[in-house]
Amino acid sequence: MTRKRYAAPALFAGPLVQQATIDAFRKLDPRVLVANPVIFVTEAVAAVVTIVLIRDLLTGAATAFTAQIALWLWLTVIFSTFAEALAEGRGKAQADALRRTRTDTRAKRLVSASNDRIVETVSALDLKPGDLVRVETGDVIPGDGDIVAGIASVNEAAITGESAPVIREAGGDRSAVTGGTTVVSDWIIVKVTAQPGHSFLDRMIALVEGAERQKTPNEIALTVLLAGMTLVFIVAVGTLPGFAAYHGMAMPVVVLIALLVCLIPTTIGGLLSAIGIAGMDRLLKFNVLATSGRAVEASGDVDTLLLDKTGTITFGNRMASEVIPMPGISAHQVMEAAVLASLADETAEGRSILELARNTMNIALDRPAGASFIEFSAATRLSGVDLDGRRLRKGAIDSVVKFARQTTCGQPITEPPGFRETVDRIARSGGTPLGLVENDRILGVIHLKDVVKPDIKERFAELRRMGIRTVMVTGDNPATAAAIASEAGVDDFIAEATPQDKLAFIRAEQSKGRLVAMCGDGTNDAPALAQADVGVAMQTGTQAAREAGNMVDLDSDPTKLIEVVGIGKQLLMTRGALTTFSIANDVAKYFAILPALFVASLPALGALNVMGLSSPQSAILSAVIFNALIIVALVPLALKGVAYRPVGAAALLRRNLVVYGLGGLIVPFVGIKLIDMAVTAIGLS
Repeated sequence: MTRKRYAAPALFAGPLVQQATIDAFRKLDPRVLVANPVIFVTEAVAAVVTIVLIRDLLTGAATAFTAQIALWLWLTVIFSTFAEALAEGRGKAQADALRRTRTDTRAKRLVSASNDRIVETVSALDLKPGDLVRVETGDVIPGDGDIVAGIASVNEAAITGESAPVIREAGGDRSAVTGGTTVVSDWIIVKVTAQPGHSFLDRMIALVEGAERQKTPNEIALTVLLAGMTLVFIVAVGTLPGFAAYHGMAMPVVVLIALLVCLIPTTIGGLLSAIGIAGMDRLLKFNVLATSGRAVEASGDVDTLLLDKTGTITFGNRMASEVIPMPGISAHQVMEAAVLASLADETAEGRSILELARNTMNIALDRPAGASFIEFSAATRLSGVDLDGRRLRKGAIDSVVKFARQTTCGQPITEPPGFRETVDRIARSGGTPLGLVENDRILGVIHLKDVVKPDIKERFAELRRMGIRTVMVTGDNPATAAAIASEAGVDDFIAEATPQDKLAFIRAEQSKGRLVAMCGDGTNDAPALAQADVGVAMQTGTQAAREAGNMVDLDSDPTKLIEVVGIGKQLLMTRGALTTFSIANDVAKYFAILPALFVASLPALGALNVMGLSSPQSAILSAVIFNALIIVALVPLALKGVAYRPVGAAALLRRNLVVYGLGGLIVPFVGIKLIDMAVTAIGLS
C-alpha cells in the first residue's frame, strides 16, 4: 500500500524564503544568539565595527573598506540566522498543513453514563478528561481518547496521510483514537483523555514547528568545543596588537576583527542548529514524529531493536488464513458456509473470514433474504444464521461441538475423520482453530493466525545488514513465538514475556553499552518504550504507548526503523562533515590575511601570499566575503543532509577527510582568489 507522505515544501520556496528572511532579522536579538557562542561573538564584533564606522563618518575619516567589512560581518550573522529560520520555516509549513485539519468540532457529550443515547452538543474545547462522547458516521472525533464501547471505521488521513480507513474498537490495543480524525461508519463511545489544546495533533504541531526541540548531548558538546575554539582565537588575536607594536606597526581594530571572524568556526556555528532541526523535519517526511532531538541522534547508533509482536510485527488481530473442509465437503461449500455464519460477526476475526472469501473465491457477501442471523456473543462464542432449515454456526471448537449435540438432543455426534488432528495441528502451530457446523454435521475448520505484516522479513534482513539485532517479544508460548519469529525473520525472541521482562532486557542491553530501540503499541509496552534510547510507538496503539515513546510512527510500520536509523546516521554524518569542512576551510584564510597584516614590516611573509591576492585590503575583504557566502552555499547540504550509505567507521572517516577535509582546504583558495579578482575588477578595494 502506497502511503501519502507529508509533502515538504521546496528547499527555497518563495514564501519560505520571504518568511525566513524576516525571521532571520528577528533572531538578531542578542538574547537569542547567546545560545550560539560563535555567531554571538560575530554579532558583537560586527557591532564594534559599525560603531567605528559611525565614529569615522562623524569625523570624516570613514573609508569604504570599513563600511564593506561592517556590511559583510552583519551578512555573516544574518546568513547564519537565515539558515536556522529556513529550517524552522519548513517545519512551520508542515505544521500549518496539520493545523488546517482542525476545525471547531462539535461533540456529542453523554449526559448520563448509563444511557449512550442521551447527549448534549458542546464545543470540543469544552471537553475535559473523563468525559464520554458519542461519535457516529461522519462525525469528527473531538479529542484524543479511548473507545469504551462500539466499533467503527475511522479515517485517520489527518494524522497519517493514509486515506484508507482503519478499524478502531473497544478493548485491546486498537482502542485509542485521535482528535481530528473522522468516523466513516458505525459508532463509538470515546472517553476523552486529553485536555483541550493538549491533544496529539496539538503536540504534533508544536513539535514540527520546532518549539520543543532541545539540543542533543552531541550538539551541546560540539557547541562547547566551538565556544572553546572561539575563546582561543579571541586570545590569540588579542595578542597581535602587542606583537605589531613591537615591530613598529599600527594594527587597525577593523582588521583585527576581520581576522578573528575569519578564524573562528563560523561555518559550522552558523549551520549547527539548522542541521538538528532538519533531522526532525526529514523524519516527518517518513510519517515519523520525533518528540526528542536526542532520540533522532541516538537512532543513528542503535545496536538492538526490541519489537512487540502483536500489532507491531503482526496485524494485532488473529485473521483467517485458510478454511479446511472435512472429507466429502468441497472447498467452495465450506467457504460459503463460513461466510454465511460470519455475516453477523462484527469481530475482527469474523471480518477476516469475509475478507478471505473475497480474496480467494467468488462468493457473494450479501445477506440473503429471509435469513435469521445470530450475532457473535462472548457468552456462547458462536455466530451464525438460520436459513431454509439450515442452522449454520461458527465458533470455538467446544462450542460448535456442543451446538451439534444440542441439535441431536444430546445424542453423540460423529466427528469427521481428521477433524481432531486438524484442530491439534493448528493449535500446535500457534494458531486458533474455529469449528464450522451445519445442524449436527461438522463441515470444516477455520485457521486463525497472527498474520505477519507484508515484506517484513526482507526489511528485517536489511536491518541486519545495518548491524542491528532484532528481538521479538511476546506473551505467547515458546512454540507460537518460535513460529512467528521464523516467519518474520527476527534474530531472536523472548516468549511469555511480561512488561517487567521487556524492561529487564532493555536495561541488560544498555548495561553492556548498547543503544536499544523499542517498537510497541500496547499499554504493557509503555515501560519499555520509556526506558529505551529510542522508543517508537505505533500510531494505532494506546495513548499510554504514544505518551511513553519519544517517536510515533504514523504508519504503524515497525520496519520504519530502517528509515529512522538512516536519518539518525545522516544527522551525525552531516554534522561531522560540515565540522570537518569548517575547520579545514580556515587554513586558506591564514594565507590570505596574515601576509596582508604583516607583509609591510615583515616582507618575508609575502611568500605566504600563494594566491597572489591583489592588495592587503583586497585579501582581507575577500576572506571576509568568502566567510559569509560559504554559509549560504552550505545551507542546502545542512537541510538535505549528507547521503547515508551503510559503510564502516574507517571508510566513513576516510570519505569525510577526502571530500570535506580536502574540499575544505581547496575550495577557499579558489573562492577567495575569485572574489579577490572580482573586488579588484570593480574597484571595491
